[in-house]
Amino acid sequence: MSLTDRDQGAASAPASPPAGSRRPGPTVADVVRALTTGALPVRVTGYDGSAVGPADAGITLSIRSERGLTYLLTAPGDLGMARAYVGGDLALQGVHPGDPYEALRVLKDELRLRTPSLAEGLALVRGLGWERLVPPPPPPQEAQPRWKRLMNGLRHSRARDSTAISHHYDVSNAFYEKVLGPSMTYTCAVFRSPDDTLEQAQAAKYDLVAQKLALKAGMRLLDVGCGWGGMVRHAAREYGVQALGVTLSRAQAEWARAAIEREGLTGLAEVRHLDYRDAPREQFDAISSIGLTEHIGVRNYPAYFGALSDRLRPDGRLLNHCITRADNHAPHRSGAFIDRYVFPDGELAGPGRVVSEIHDVGLEVQHEENLRLHYALTLAGWCRNLVAHWDFCVSEVGPGTARVWGLYMAGSRLAFERNGIQLHQVLATRNGPEGASGYPLRPDWLA
Repeated sequence: MSLTDRDQGAASAPASPPAGSRRPGPTVADVVRALTTGALPVRVTGYDGSAVGPADAGITLSIRSERGLTYLLTAPGDLGMARAYVGGDLALQGVHPGDPYEALRVLKDELRLRTPSLAEGLALVRGLGWERLVPPPPPPQEAQPRWKRLMNGLRHSRARDSTAISHHYDVSNAFYEKVLGPSMTYTCAVFRSPDDTLEQAQAAKYDLVAQKLALKAGMRLLDVGCGWGGMVRHAAREYGVQALGVTLSRAQAEWARAAIEREGLTGLAEVRHLDYRDAPREQFDAISSIGLTEHIGVRNYPAYFGALSDRLRPDGRLLNHCITRADNHAPHRSGAFIDRYVFPDGELAGPGRVVSEIHDVGLEVQHEENLRLHYALTLAGWCRNLVAHWDFCVSEVGPGTARVWGLYMAGSRLAFERNGIQLHQVLATRNGPEGASGYPLRPDWLA
């Protein structure tokens, strides 16, 4: 299925100059040949009628306009391709836009790029026209570059964090309902078997968190970065816990409050539109953080884990669930596509850094596990949902935003499968006097 078939008229730039009016010079195929080496694993076609690559390739990349070519030339790498793809100037045939996983896999594994010599580069630019070096305005889905975000405050200030969270989460609750499914859970699920449904796996994840935290009726739980209140509602409904969730997304908080009322959980479960730093300073029996750490900034880990520790009673437990780098050598900041289109200001550290920071605020790590492959399965499930509800999602958020999500989720799935990123749950206790933690000799949730 092709983007061209699904998104008629998506590219607002002209598709091709009138016959006879095009400046003689390099074709799109010439440019592709200059930037790649070896056999192409895909077919590439251009707005000028040129083509390169095997005619029987399962996947075709169509550069549909001059603007698309300029995006690719002025922002090499994932950002240029993302701009052209999101804007409708680059189309993929052979995969569905809700799940372009196979195209991304083939390009990653088999496409070989090269940097042209200076002479080759100058010849291409002269032939194409120097205007090709002027970047077109990016698609409206793109966030401002990092330096421009200073207008919203310093990185990870309250105001700037609020803007970043809104960019990603305040898209459309109706859109998220279709992509995430009935659980409205936007974090890694836990699969007992690859055959588990997404709903079964999300319920299993919440049960695993609850059991690690040893939740029991009458206990008080704080869930920071609570999303649409999935953990809060699960803990209240299944364990009789008094659960409070906080989120920086107003849309999430509104949806969660309605769900709490609809499910008859008022009085046990509550969700507030609140920064985690402003959560009540009461002593909670347990704290869960499921998918918040990625948003707070690595340099803020000490303050973040310190704030959670301060709200935890002695013998209480903290469960921190977050995406990490595979090692401590990778840069903390995300790549250009993720930063501009998905998680502005998002940062990841290695799992060792997370464990160390938890220890350094006085908590004791009792258990840690990597759920990397579970996240790959989760993302595959979300992509299936997006494919199944593609027409609705496009009508709800527009074709550009829908394409962002398909690209982001399929690319993230590949990254988890290839161990580019991981997902770690870290369980820690706040010990009382003389080192008492209340933690059993062996993990009680495995008994």
